[in-house]
Amino acid sequence: MAKKTNSKTSKKSGGDNSVVAVDIQNRELGEILSEKYLSYALSTIMSRSLPDVRDGLKPVHRRVLYAMYQLNLKPETPPKKSARIVGDVIGKYHPHGDSSIYDAMVRLAQDFAVRYPLVDGQGNFGNIDGDNAAAMRYTEARLTKVAQLLLEDIDQDTVDFRATYDGETVEPVVMPANFPNLLANGSSGIAVGMATNIPPHNVAELCDALDLLIENKECEVKDLLKFVKGPDFPTGGILAEDKAVIRQAYETGRGSLRVRAVWHKEEPKKGDGWQIVITEIPYQVVKSRLIEKIAELIVNKKLPFLDDITDESAEDVRIVLTPKNKTIEAELLMAQLYKNTDLETRFSLNMNVLDRGLTPRVMNLKEVLQAFIDHRQDVLLRRSRHRLTQIDHRLEVLGGLLVAYLNIDEVIKIIREEDDPKAVMMKRFKLSDVQVEAILNMRLRSLRKLEEIEIRREDKELRAEKAELEKLIASHKLQMKAISAQVARIREAFAANTPLGKRRTQAGKAPVDIDVPVEAFIEKEPITVICSDKGWIRAMKGHLEQEKIDAISYKDGDGFKFAIPCETTDKLVVFGTNGKFYTLACDKLPSGRGFGEPVRLMIDLSNEADIVTIMKHEPARKLLVAADDGRGFVVPEKEILSQTKNGKQCLMVKGGVEARVCFAVEPNHDQVATIGQNRKLLVFPLDQVPEMTKGVGVILQRHKDGGLSDAKTFRLKDGLTWYSAGKERVEMNLKAWRGERAQAGVLPPNGFPRANKFSGK
Repeated sequence: MAKKTNSKTSKKSGGDNSVVAVDIQNRELGEILSEKYLSYALSTIMSRSLPDVRDGLKPVHRRVLYAMYQLNLKPETPPKKSARIVGDVIGKYHPHGDSSIYDAMVRLAQDFAVRYPLVDGQGNFGNIDGDNAAAMRYTEARLTKVAQLLLEDIDQDTVDFRATYDGETVEPVVMPANFPNLLANGSSGIAVGMATNIPPHNVAELCDALDLLIENKECEVKDLLKFVKGPDFPTGGILAEDKAVIRQAYETGRGSLRVRAVWHKEEPKKGDGWQIVITEIPYQVVKSRLIEKIAELIVNKKLPFLDDITDESAEDVRIVLTPKNKTIEAELLMAQLYKNTDLETRFSLNMNVLDRGLTPRVMNLKEVLQAFIDHRQDVLLRRSRHRLTQIDHRLEVLGGLLVAYLNIDEVIKIIREEDDPKAVMMKRFKLSDVQVEAILNMRLRSLRKLEEIEIRREDKELRAEKAELEKLIASHKLQMKAISAQVARIREAFAANTPLGKRRTQAGKAPVDIDVPVEAFIEKEPITVICSDKGWIRAMKGHLEQEKIDAISYKDGDGFKFAIPCETTDKLVVFGTNGKFYTLACDKLPSGRGFGEPVRLMIDLSNEADIVTIMKHEPARKLLVAADDGRGFVVPEKEILSQTKNGKQCLMVKGGVEARVCFAVEPNHDQVATIGQNRKLLVFPLDQVPEMTKGVGVILQRHKDGGLSDAKTFRLKDGLTWYSAGKERVEMNLKAWRGERAQAGVLPPNGFPRANKFSGK
């Protein structure tokens, strides 16, 4: 809709009859909301959330530091109450709540949150456990040497100033920043539609990279990364990431970097076994919450391999982990902890900042460093020009003073006798207003010969300094040399051999993901799995002899079905008539003190389905599965494990068809024997049965009446065996029953069980 403007008039109330024009515009609400939202978004981005690439500060941090500077809170001066500082910030520069300002100041003082603290806090300023700082009336603060570097030469016209919110005073738009604060301390924030997350880095490494960039402006990010090894977090840790990933992150300004805790294996002085001691945790991880989370996982049996966790931290981090199983490898234990806890985190790098034009954009490492150099060049030029102005003013004054000394008697006479000595001296000696004022304000005791010598000496020195400054302003090479000298001083102050400059985060390699089986954390013990006729299962300790198995009691109406010798680290495979495989962990089976539990309660087996068989899982084996319609196939046992109680569908059955057969195929077997409910026996080569992971299979034996009753595999030269009346029978001459897959077969040999089962029952 186009804008429509109507001019209306109205009269002011009271005695004033003047007419006021009111501009009323008809505009769409969506258009107005869009403008207001855009204005709000820009205000949030520029005034709250994103740091300036030049000094790495947000407005609130900049105002806090400048207020402390105005209060003369230098590192060598006594600190002042934090409440006084916050009050000044609110009253002069930042009209917001005191909590937001104090929280910002507190973070600048926390050595576990900021790599190079900008505020020297006295009192309780919080800790790595997540405890809050004391109230601002109880704490004191002053600037650090790092903050001094950020504010260096701020009174030398090095940066622009702007009016504060009430217009009573001014505040710096940006700090001179003789310190690469953006990369050194990092920054984080969320704006409208964008965010930033920059990790801290080692200043000595940044200085080396700056030197390279000053020397060769055409260098690439990969060249800078020879010096910058990646983030250097205040809490240490290990940067467990591949160099290619790090390079891509710094080339694009976006990426994700993995950080791990630092640990070592420790043998206690008393007792047996070993412990894991964690000495460094990832950046921005609250230690108390980390310990609570691990303890919760232990209680909930999500970490069955871990027995206890203890916090023995004092000034340094010391978290002690006690494993439940002393036979487990420490590396495997830590791999599981990395996977399930904040002992491994990912830092999302996003170098979204405001450039020198206050435009938000994502920069790579080279662009950020170059922006710092450009800013330092601007500061250098502005300081030089400011100094030149001061020198020119002083030279002008000195010129006037020299004239006065050369004509001292006449000057005194003019001052004593003339009504307007200023105008007379300006006309007589051709002096400027500044020069005459300096002469009139000169002390009488300065009227000595020695002072003339000092004036001439000072004039000479100032002219030499002026010449050097003019050369500096005119030469880009000299400017870069001066900046390089400044960088060298920073490197020396924060060298690797200093407590603050020493690198804390270790540069590691990308870890190989270790697939840690659960069995590795289960104490291996022998058990015997007992299953009853009605499907009740339990685990007895040890591998029981037949006498003890026979002596096991069952519920009324129930009895023994089979026993399986296993280990607690094994798995059981349950095959149902619905064609699904279910998995049971042996360490989760009920103990043998009672009658056990129904298998149906452990798996989601429908009431319409029955259990075909239960066996110990052996991944290297192959199984032959078949339904009562005579269809089946061979499936690798490693493909049948189920991760849920719902099971894994393998043999597809429908329309009243049920799975009937499941048994292990021995490696040397070469024949398949099938027996139908119609008492027809068929023997055919095993290689005629395909290997599949899921499906309906192929026809093993064709049946006119009934269906498949049983099947087995065997080696031809060993003959076909079966059990009848408790005795094993062998048939070597199988010519009459041998054929091809899917044939009907013929009647079995004399003596074959009437149950049509090779087991005889």
